Amino acid sequence: MSKRQVNRDEVRLRILDAAEIEFGLKGYSGASLQHIAEQANLPKANIVYYFESKLNLYKTVLNRIATIWNDVFDKATIEDDPAVVLDKFIRTKLIQSIERPRSSRIFAMEVIQGAHHLDDFLTDSLRPWFQGRVKVIEGWIEQGKMKAVDPASLIFMIWSTTQHYADFESQVLALTNQSCLDDVGLKRIGDTISHIILTGCGLDMPPEAV
Repeated sequence: MSKRQVNRDEVRLRILDAAEIEFGLKGYSGASLQHIAEQANLPKANIVYYFESKLNLYKTVLNRIATIWNDVFDKATIEDDPAVVLDKFIRTKLIQSIERPRSSRIFAMEVIQGAHHLDDFLTDSLRPWFQGRVKVIEGWIEQGKMKAVDPASLIFMIWSTTQHYADFESQVLALTNQSCLDDVGLKRIGDTISHIILTGCGLDMPPEAV
């Protein structure tokens, strides 16, 4: 990769990180390209050059969030052990939600408001990915590796339970009388979610997770 390409990628990343902060604080309507440029310490013209408009930038931020979330499960195949794959997916997704709560909230608010800026991504990118993951789970079921459960509901359950700790962080902390979720608490949550979901699928916890 050329030095010029590295610099271009670094600039794009700075813009996306700054945009995620701005959209997370103000939503799409309240966000400003000028404020994003200031946050990224770049001229506003750079944002227009790389992303053309606020709408394109917003869509790119949303797409990046979903891609990062599902990266672990994206690599799963029918030959894999479903207990290992699902346990890792659950724990990774939980950690991502806790470490990047703003990402979860941006995506959640967009979907709650009708997903108008996500239409293309949902149909052209996420739906094929989702259908592919459903087929992997169906393959595990057909091979007798796990109980016959509804694959779509299983994926939705993993998404919802892990994202809850970001989307409703204030409620979680208030009800459990904590100021933040530490590593011990995070492991306990991961153990609980994984155990409930894997048990419901007729799976044992992976040895490394026990």
